[in-house]
Amino acid sequence: MNPRNTTALPEETALDERDGRYLRKAIGWSHAAARRGNRPFGAVIVSAANEIICEAYNSTAETGDCTAHAETNAVRALAGKGLSREELAGATIYASGEPCVMCAGAIFWSNIGRVVFGIDAERLRVFRGERQDQRDAELSCRDVFRASPHDIECIGPALIDEASAAHVGAWKA
Repeated sequence: MNPRNTTALPEETALDERDGRYLRKAIGWSHAAARRGNRPFGAVIVSAANEIICEAYNSTAETGDCTAHAETNAVRALAGKGLSREELAGATIYASGEPCVMCAGAIFWSNIGRVVFGIDAERLRVFRGERQDQRDAELSCRDVFRASPHDIECIGPALIDEASAAHVGAWKA
């Protein structure tokens, strides 16, 4: 853990069968990202009617685009699908890792109303270490969502061991 951060790690959240199924799909995409040489993150967006709208993985290494995080790629994939803001308010994004500040902003702007994530930012920082090129802005997605004028439900961390598996050996020491 980051030596500057002395807070306890967040407790794991129990999920129902539906949330567990879709979060595991996002975790599967995190493994796909790692196999392609990218940071191990995946995301799945599901409608209120329980239909997968889109799936994505982190593609920063293969594209050279530092904004190509899994959640941002998933939000970009919404373009052209003809979904209304009301439909997106009923959607859930499942993210293998806690959304970073940029991804939380994209989720906010898309009007997605619910987020379920796997490994939390604090545990991710253990994998990342203290290298400057692997650090993140230490601001929780919950802080971004609390600043939203519309409700964004946030659930996680969940399935921590499963979500952590793709990160083992994926970060430079």
